[in-house]
Amino acid sequence: MDISLIMQYGTYFLTAIGLLACAVAIITQVIKELPGLVQLPTSGVAFVVSLILCPIAVLILCTWMQEPITWYYIFGAFIAAFMVYLVSTGGWDRLYDIWERTKYKK
Repeated sequence: MDISLIMQYGTYFLTAIGLLACAVAIITQVIKELPGLVQLPTSGVAFVVSLILCPIAVLILCTWMQEPITWYYIFGAFIAAFMVYLVSTGGWDRLYDIWERTKYKK
């Protein structure tokens, strides 16, 4: 395997993680205000959204590429869901901390 091909796949992987993390964060913020989910912690909702969204994204990608769906694609999607969850929740918390530290206080 050529190093340029490995770099290309690595870039695709990081792009997919970033896009899925953005989607998880947006979906979480939208559905968090629903009446039944207000009492739940935001990180728990984000975790469940990530566990649902990542396998669905893999199934859509396999269908679009006309690739047979195998068990290890779904298993890999669940592993990637943990990474997507960590990126989506950690990114917002860090951004909020930076905002709080730089905000003007009287």
